[in-house]
Amino acid sequence: MKGIFPIEKFRQLRTPFYYYDTNVLRDTLACINTEVAKYEHFDVHYAVKANANSKLLTIIREAGLGADCVSGGEVKAALQAGFPAEKIVFAGVGKADWEIELGLDNNIFCFNVESIPELEVIDELAAIRGKVANVAFRINPNVGAHTHANITTGLAENKFGISMQDMDRVIDIASNLNNVNFIGLHFHIGSQILDMGDFVALCNRINELQDKLEARHIAVNHINVGGGLGIDYHHPNRQPIPDFASYFATYAAHLKLRSHQTLHFELGRAVTCQCGSLISKVLYVKEGTNKKFAILDAGMTDLIRPALYQAFHKMENITSELGVETYDVVGPICESSDVFGKAVDLNGVKRGDLIALRSAGAYGEIMASAYNCRELPQSYTSDELR
Repeated sequence: MKGIFPIEKFRQLRTPFYYYDTNVLRDTLACINTEVAKYEHFDVHYAVKANANSKLLTIIREAGLGADCVSGGEVKAALQAGFPAEKIVFAGVGKADWEIELGLDNNIFCFNVESIPELEVIDELAAIRGKVANVAFRINPNVGAHTHANITTGLAENKFGISMQDMDRVIDIASNLNNVNFIGLHFHIGSQILDMGDFVALCNRINELQDKLEARHIAVNHINVGGGLGIDYHHPNRQPIPDFASYFATYAAHLKLRSHQTLHFELGRAVTCQCGSLISKVLYVKEGTNKKFAILDAGMTDLIRPALYQAFHKMENITSELGVETYDVVGPICESSDVFGKAVDLNGVKRGDLIALRSAGAYGEIMASAYNCRELPQSYTSDELR
């Protein structure tokens, strides 16, 4: 495992920092493109919220993916990375006027609309510019997902989307507005989903809604099923690339896509997660009453997922050949929640060792903060450290 990291180069860098293996990223993108090519009318957008590192965005854009954005800042990042505006979709439950104006001024492909008030504001701002904005309606399908409660999004109790009961009314309202063009339906049920049955349930719900619309002679050109495919946090070396074959095949088998329709996906975590690691240095090894603490220079400010979601990240001491011992691995932040893992087995730890927190390429660097007046972590790619 140590061989996958340029350890001597790491020793020259100030920790903590994010390291991205671009070979893993490019292999992941190649797999996505291979699997998508098996089906007609499948189109993949990268969910920028997972990681907006400009170096990674460039590689993703070069692979031909579009961009799924949830803020004006992400739209700017996508445009700066060279994503064509006609391949950018803009979602989000609370779009500010300036963000909508940014999308309109750059002629992005579509706004994924989440409420009637938002639809009316988009129409108003588009009218001022003499433009017609493409809109898809994010429908909340009330489909649960086998994932953490904080990252499920498709239940009626969640803040996202328009209820199924309101779908017809919203479409009727849009048909009477002059500056919006209804082109599709958008769905997203959650993140880190490994049970394909969750996606089958979504397909069944979409099929029901499509039949209902066709009974009203309403044609929908675009169906967007969001993302949600999870990754193997426990075995990043054994399974660096998610099961894209099963993911796309599930939709091909269960979603009754019409011949004129394009099916859009918005994959984020599944694209970048396994290529990234947070590299941290051991500051101290502290002997507690009943346990040992490995105190790192990285904390919840650099990788908040364990504190926020109780998320697991595989940890490796990449500079030690000593026998395995058990530690609570913690950071320096003045919060009791600043813990990366309890009872973690690591090769014997000493001051100065480098610890790799794996599978950190999604929702790691992008969620970093300056709490405790800490500096944001730097990032490096394998291309740069060869």
